[in-house]
Amino acid sequence: MNFAPRYLGRGSWLARRDPRVLVLAVVFFVFAAIQVWDIRLVALLLVLALAYYRSARIPFREVRRQWFIAILFVSLLVFGNGIFASGRVQRLPDGAVQHIYGYLPLLGTPISAESVTFALTQFLRFMAMIAIGFPLAFAIDPAAFGVTFARLGVPYRFAYAIDLTWRFIPSFAADFRTTMDAQRVRGMDLGERVGGPLARLRRQVPILVPTIVNAIAGAEDTIDAMDLRAFGTGRRTWIRELRLDPTDRVVLLAFVALFVVATVAGFTTSSSFLWIPPFLIPS
Repeated sequence: MNFAPRYLGRGSWLARRDPRVLVLAVVFFVFAAIQVWDIRLVALLLVLALAYYRSARIPFREVRRQWFIAILFVSLLVFGNGIFASGRVQRLPDGAVQHIYGYLPLLGTPISAESVTFALTQFLRFMAMIAIGFPLAFAIDPAAFGVTFARLGVPYRFAYAIDLTWRFIPSFAADFRTTMDAQRVRGMDLGERVGGPLARLRRQVPILVPTIVNAIAGAEDTIDAMDLRAFGTGRRTWIRELRLDPTDRVVLLAFVALFVVATVAGFTTSSSFLWIPPFLIPS
């Protein structure tokens, strides 16, 4: 049974970094990106994020489903925001006038050069954040999650809870697949689509019940094992030691500098406002 997430970035340049660097890189990058609204700078952030992601050497064939879901979710989020915002565009300079192309049928939402730029900027920003965040799941040794957050100052109880959760999810998924295979061997037709949603849900009971029961039993075993080791009676130590090497410090300082530059630029330049590409503005 697989008790750990897929360590797809094993041996890569990014996987050799101190795992705290990968966590802090996401934090500083996200806080820097949310301050930038100039689409040219956001595109530059996306290029940096993709270069960072590529250094993890995560095989695309192994994560293409995750990328598809992420792109689909971001697309729906941006599109839905554009509709429900009724064409209102944020981060425009004072006195700016929207250049409207037309209106959506029925809804009457205006489509303008500014709203298109706003949507593209949001899309590029979200994709940059996803590219920066993916190595957290696939380029950190799963056994290092607990000590990583503990060394970042998270209370050891929460750090251990994060570690256990990270191990529990793939274990639960493996139990679910094993139960499905066992039910197929017993003649259960999982491809049958007769009936409505409730009927389909009832047919999943022979799979869900054993999986949930096994998960609860496994959780109780873990609790008993922790009680036998006197967990919670005193501060715990971690067998793995984390040390920042010179390369780790350079990478971390680069992300800190990115955050500082984005913050200062937001107050001193127009980077915190939308920049409308001239070719989008109707003549």
